[in-house]
Amino acid sequence: MIHHDRHDRTQAAERLASADAGLCHLSVWLLAITVGLLVIPVSLQIFSRYTELIPSYIWTEEMARFMFIWTIMIGAMIGVRESTHFEVDVWPQLGPRGEAVARLLGRLGVLGAACVFVFAGLEFTRFAWNRTSELADLPLWLIHVAWPVAGVTWIMFAGEQIVDEARILIGATR
Repeated sequence: MIHHDRHDRTQAAERLASADAGLCHLSVWLLAITVGLLVIPVSLQIFSRYTELIPSYIWTEEMARFMFIWTIMIGAMIGVRESTHFEVDVWPQLGPRGEAVARLLGRLGVLGAACVFVFAGLEFTRFAWNRTSELADLPLWLIHVAWPVAGVTWIMFAGEQIVDEARILIGATR
């Protein structure tokens, strides 16, 4: 029975890792798309300021801001998955279990921040639900929802990493 329970946990961890890998792959594509789309309003702003060929578009500043926020949030999601965004090496070389404890503490911090992003982000999105932006008349919830989406994604990614670190602590190999 115990062997079967370990096997189920391993399968669950593999399913979580597979889902996280798919979500990260999608996030990388979304990041590339948002950066590509960010170039359009910024380029229009530049051309409208320095040439008379096209009129000055006010909505481009607002659209650039929206795309920039989504770019930051998607990049942060990928950073959490790849352990590059919230991880700083300050400890001397520790053994595998010592490093697992240090990483686990960091991951728990990410998990705490993610929970704040989810719960406060939901309230933030609810506040913006029936509002629109001043210039482009875009629904503000489209930008505010980036916070809870990032938080949920961080929970998934940090959850996978916490499982990995816990396995090291109990003696399993990575």
